[in-house]
This record gives sequence, structure tokens and C-alpha cells, in this order.
Amino acid sequence: MMNHILWDCHMHSSFSSDSPTSMEDMILEGIAKGLHGICFTEHLDPDYPQTPEGLDFSLDIPAYLAEFSRLKEKYTEKIELRFGIELGLQIHLSEMFCKLLEEFPFDFVIGSSHLVHGADVYYPRFFQGRKETLCYMEYFESVLENLSFFDRMDVYGHLDYVVRYGPNQNRFYSYGRYKDVIDEVLKKLIEKNIGLELNTGGYHYGLGAPNPCPGIIRRYRQLGGEIITIGADAHTPDKIAFSFGKASEVLRECGFRYYTVFKDRKPEFIPL
Repeated sequence: MMNHILWDCHMHSSFSSDSPTSMEDMILEGIAKGLHGICFTEHLDPDYPQTPEGLDFSLDIPAYLAEFSRLKEKYTEKIELRFGIELGLQIHLSEMFCKLLEEFPFDFVIGSSHLVHGADVYYPRFFQGRKETLCYMEYFESVLENLSFFDRMDVYGHLDYVVRYGPNQNRFYSYGRYKDVIDEVLKKLIEKNIGLELNTGGYHYGLGAPNPCPGIIRRYRQLGGEIITIGADAHTPDKIAFSFGKASEVLRECGFRYYTVFKDRKPEFIPL
């Protein structure tokens, strides 16, 4: 099937601690792939725990905005650029994030769960000595907690992110196994007018499915959810628009006939 998705709305550059790539190189690859637009969503995870690699997920937003603005002007005839952020949610950060969103002119805000009660699910120690199912359940319950304290994002990012890193990944995982808590999350998102992200990172992590899985995307649509953005979670140019053809098929199978992009924090609906 031809890829009809021409916007990648989740990507990182060297302004994020886990990307080695300049913003300009990401833009050039987006142009080379024929995209109409891209949205940078650099990481901001305050109070992130120390890691073996020494990652620091603070973000110099003024420097990020200055470079973005320079490149937006430089490439204005070739591709549309939007200014976003990915907030790493923790319940004690709510007030800080609210102030931040008043201060800077973001087009798009993703709220994501990377940490569960202070522990990063990326590292095996989150799962050590514990049942995988209980770890996954704790993750989804923490998403609900986050939504009770902060609801100023435009979409929730990669909603079942935790399964990328479980000992068995998604081998024994399904929407149905966690239906009750996931349905609570989806209903709360819809009630608060927060969208869902289809993140194709799951494909390049070997899951054979996006994050969240199609079962969650289908259920979101059944419950009345309408806002769905698409992002590859690229940290390097080769991952930009990764498996967007598959993403288009998943959206159609789940009942969507469009996808969503944001400008000035307002949704725009683009036919598939």
C-alpha cells in the first residue's frame, strides 16, 4: 500500500541527550524522503535518575528554539517545520510543566511515561525479580496517575512503551490482558480531549507492531477518540518515517480515515 502519511510528528536531534544527529541533518533526511512536514519533539525529563551512560534529559529550550527558528527560515520553501516537545511525565512535575507551556510557543506537546515511580523501564533492573505482567500493570497504572495530575499535553506518547523493554517484549502481551486499566486511560484521554500517538518505534524495536498496539488504537476509536498523531520516534535519520506504510494500514484497520498534526497547539486533520 502506498504511504499516505507525509508528516512525522515525533523525532529527536542532538538537543536530546540520546540522539547524536544535528537538527539540520534530520531536516535534510525529511526532505529527501518527500515529507510535507516534520515536528521536532525534544526530550525534557527533569529529575531523571543517573544512568550508566550518563544521559541528561534536561533541555536548553532557548537554544533549541533559536536553532529551530533559524532552520525553519532556511528551509521554508522545502519542508514545513513545527516546534514540539516530549515531556517525561512524573506527578510532582505538573506545576513546572504548566509554567513551561505558558512560556514557550510550542506547536505540539507529547506527554510520555518513561519512568515508573522514578525507575526507567528501559533498563532491565525495572523487571528484575518481578513478574512481567505486574511490571506492565504498574506502568499502565502510573499512566493513570500522571493523567490525574497533568493534562496539558496534546497527545499521550507511545502508550504501551514498556513492552519494548520487557524480558519477553510483546510475546505474551495484548490489550485484552490489561483491558480494564487501559480502558480507564483511554476514557480519561477522550474526556480531557487528549489524543493518542501511533508511534512506529515498535517496528524498529522488533515488536512487529506500533506503540500502542492495534488493539489499543482500535479501542480508542471505538470509545470515540478522534485525535491520532503519527511519529517514528527517530533519533537518527534512517528512522524518519519508519514503517509509515504499515502505520497507514493500521489506522485504516482501526477505523481511522485521517491522521492529525498540530500547529499552535491546535489539531489539523489530514485524510489518509
